[in-house]
Amino acid sequence: MDTKHYLSLLDELDDLEQTEQIWNKKKRRNKYPARHPQKPDAQTRALIRTQDDTGQNFKFTYQAARFEESWLLESLGAFYEHRWISDVLRRVKGGKEASVYLCVAGAEVSARLLAAKVYRPRQLRNLKNDALYRVGRRDLDQDGNRIVDDGMLKALHHRTGYGEQLRHQSWIAHEFQALKTLQAAGADVPEPYAAEHNAILMDYVGDRSASAPTLNTITMEPAEARLLFDRVIDNVNLMLQQHYVHGDLSAYNILYWQGNIRLIDFPQIVSPADNPAAWEIFRRDVARVCQYFGSQGVPSDPRTLAADLWRSHGYKIADHVPRNGPPLT
Repeated sequence: MDTKHYLSLLDELDDLEQTEQIWNKKKRRNKYPARHPQKPDAQTRALIRTQDDTGQNFKFTYQAARFEESWLLESLGAFYEHRWISDVLRRVKGGKEASVYLCVAGAEVSARLLAAKVYRPRQLRNLKNDALYRVGRRDLDQDGNRIVDDGMLKALHHRTGYGEQLRHQSWIAHEFQALKTLQAAGADVPEPYAAEHNAILMDYVGDRSASAPTLNTITMEPAEARLLFDRVIDNVNLMLQQHYVHGDLSAYNILYWQGNIRLIDFPQIVSPADNPAAWEIFRRDVARVCQYFGSQGVPSDPRTLAADLWRSHGYKIADHVPRNGPPLT
């Protein structure tokens, strides 16, 4: 095992330990511990299983650690209850903000496999400077509607525990709404099916044995690279038409499967009209895309390309980034 892989495993173990600590702390907050009634006999339990489709009865194939299992039950239980999914097979991707799980679709979905993006507990998310991406956004509730309730707005303003929960919920709602809008407009994104307080359910790209790799792991012939480069730029242009800038676009957030692409990971979307840093964020997105395709034999001028796309939609090029923003390189 090389050093890089070893350190990566150590980081993941440390993250899991932190997750368990937070989960245990959350359970300890319950002042009145649950009672433990007498267990029903085997025949009664079997009857209950055939009639009970609640999240509490959700048993999945994926062999999760105890605390991860609890987190998945809380995050995905509603999808199971509404028959969007029937099983969780494995974890496809782990990340600092969320993990993606391969699920078997339930009776309410025509697809066979789905991907569930499950966000990590708020205390463990590692997205720095997310305030930069929230500028110009409306706070949304779980259904994607603008929050207008005075109590909720007050909690958001004072950054209470409830307010932070609402802020986390809004972050997820914005990603789900962006996926719905872009998919309906014809963009190459996974089709979103449902969203809950901590997860988004969407199309799975790949097959049962292997998920689609990200573009940064793929080497292709220049002819194919040119076609896919044009396709990505078409999507970038389409996003601008829908008043979106991806915010974190690169070869690491583009899936490649059987010659096709899917753009993923939209929590950092910004409005080109309402966010003062939108131009610099957009320029960075285009530069990263050009950098990858340049390594595949597709030359481009990222600055000119970004400026032409930006101006074609009537947006002006800003001269600076807000002082509290991260370096956009």
